[in-house]
Amino acid sequence: MTGIMSALKGCTSPNVYDEVPDGGWGWLVAAAFFFVEVFIYGIIKIFGIFLQDLMTDFNETNSRVSWVVSICVFVMAFTAPLSTVMSNRFGYRPVVMLGGLLISLGTITTALTNSIIEMYITMGIVAGLGYCLTFLPTVTILSQYFSKRRSLVTSIASTGECFSLLALAPAMNALKEQIGWRNCLVVIGVMQASIIVCGALLKPIVIKPKPAAPESSTSPLKEPESKYDLENEFTRTSFGSVDSGVQSVTSSQINLSEVLPESPLKKELEDSSISRPKLLDFSVLRDASFNCYALFGLFATLGFFAPQLYVIELSVSRGVSRDHATYMLSAMAVAEILGRLSMGWVLNRRPIRKIYILLICTVLLCQVLVVFTFVTEFWGLMSCSCFYGFLLGTVASSHIPMLAEDDVIGIQRMSSAVGVYVCIQSFAGLAGPPLGGFLVDMTDNYGSAFYSCAAGMGVGALFLGLVRPAKTGLCLGRRKNDQQTDRDSSSQGSDYGPADFVEMDMEIDNSPAKSKPWPV
Repeated sequence: MTGIMSALKGCTSPNVYDEVPDGGWGWLVAAAFFFVEVFIYGIIKIFGIFLQDLMTDFNETNSRVSWVVSICVFVMAFTAPLSTVMSNRFGYRPVVMLGGLLISLGTITTALTNSIIEMYITMGIVAGLGYCLTFLPTVTILSQYFSKRRSLVTSIASTGECFSLLALAPAMNALKEQIGWRNCLVVIGVMQASIIVCGALLKPIVIKPKPAAPESSTSPLKEPESKYDLENEFTRTSFGSVDSGVQSVTSSQINLSEVLPESPLKKELEDSSISRPKLLDFSVLRDASFNCYALFGLFATLGFFAPQLYVIELSVSRGVSRDHATYMLSAMAVAEILGRLSMGWVLNRRPIRKIYILLICTVLLCQVLVVFTFVTEFWGLMSCSCFYGFLLGTVASSHIPMLAEDDVIGIQRMSSAVGVYVCIQSFAGLAGPPLGGFLVDMTDNYGSAFYSCAAGMGVGALFLGLVRPAKTGLCLGRRKNDQQTDRDSSSQGSDYGPADFVEMDMEIDNSPAKSKPWPV
C-alpha cells in the first residue's frame, strides 16, 4: 500500500529542476499538446465533411448549419480568461482533464441531437467551453518546459491540427459513408476522450532559484526556497502574475511578518507583495497602433475557418467527386505545416521588420481566396488549396506573437494585449462561417463564401498596413498623452507591477523601499 501511495505521489508531485530542462518530461507535454491540437482545431477544421449531411437531415440552410462552428469558435476564444483564472486557482492538470471531458461529452451528445438548435448547445457551447479549458493551459505549460528549443518544439507540436486535416479528414469521410454521420461523431467523441489522458501528463514544473550573490546572503529577504521562474512563450514575462496562471511563492513573502516589525512600512510591503494586475487591461485600446492591429485580427479571422468549411462543397459544385474533394483539406494541411515552419525560420532572421512580412503574406492570402472562385477543375483547386494552406500557416502562426513587437504594442504590455486581442477576434470567429453560408444561400454559389473571406482579409491587410504609420506619426498628437498615461499606470502595477516578479528585493534603511525583479 505504501508503494502505491508513493507512486501516486510521484505522479502528482511537480517536477523540480535546477534550470529549464529543454526536454525530459517536456517531451511528453509536447506530445500531449500535439494530440490536443489534433482533437481541437483539427476537428473544427474537418467539420465541413458533415455540412451536407446536416443540411439534409435537419432541412436547414448553409448559414444556420455554419453557426455550429461559429458558436464553438466564439465560446473558445471569448471565454479564454476563464481558462486562465481556473488554471491559476486549480492548476493546469485538472482544468485540462475537465476540458477533455466536456469536449468528449459535447461531441457524443451532438450525435444524439434532433435539431440544429440542440447542436448549437452541445457542439457550440459545451464542446467550445471544453476547447477553451484545454488549449491555453496546455500551450502555456509546454512553454515552461522549454527555453532554447521552445519555438521549434511549439511549432512542431502545433502541426497537430494539420495532421488532423491530412489524415482524419479522408478517414472520417470514408467512415461516415459506412456508418453515418451520427455514429461517426460518436467515434470522434470517444477519440477526444484521450485529451483527459493528455491532461494527466501535464505535471507542474518548479525551477530552483540560482544561488544568491555573496553580498546578498546576509539579507533574510533574499532566500526564496523555490519559485516558478518561467517565461511565457508569447509575453516573455514572469509567470508570477494572474495573467499567466502560475502563482509565485517565495520565502520573502512567507516570512515577511517575521522579519519586519509592525510599522507602516511593513504594511506597505505586504500590500505590494499580494497585489495583482488586472486580468484584462483595456488601457491598451488607447494605443492607436494596437487598435489598427486589433482591427486587422478582427477582419482577417473571417478568412481563417470558412475556407476549410466550404472547400469540399465548392469542389463538388465544380465537378470534383466528393472522395477527391476531401483531398483538398489534406493538401491544405501539408502546405500549412510548411508555412508554419517557414514563417518561424524567416522571422528569426535579422535584421528584418516582421510586420511587413506578415503584411505581404496577408495580401497574398487575400489574392489566393479570390482565385479560388475562378478555377473549375481538380488540379486548379488543388493548387489553390496548397497556396492557401501555406499562407494560412504563415499568418496563423505569427499574428499573436507579433503583438510583442515594438511596432504593435511591445513586450512589456503583451500580457494585457493578448487577452483583449483574442476577445476582439472572437466576434469574427462567430460571424465568419454564417456570413459565408448566408451568401451561399443567396447566390447558390459556394464561391461567394470565398469572396467574403477575401474581403475580410483585404480589409485586415489595410489595417495592418496602418499599424506602423500609427505608431510613428499618424497619432503623434495623442502619443505623448498615451505615454504619460502608460507611465502612470505602470507605476501603479497595472501591467508590469510587483506581482509580475518572482521576488521583491527589499532592504530596510533610511531610503525609500526599492524593488527589482529576480535576475533571470
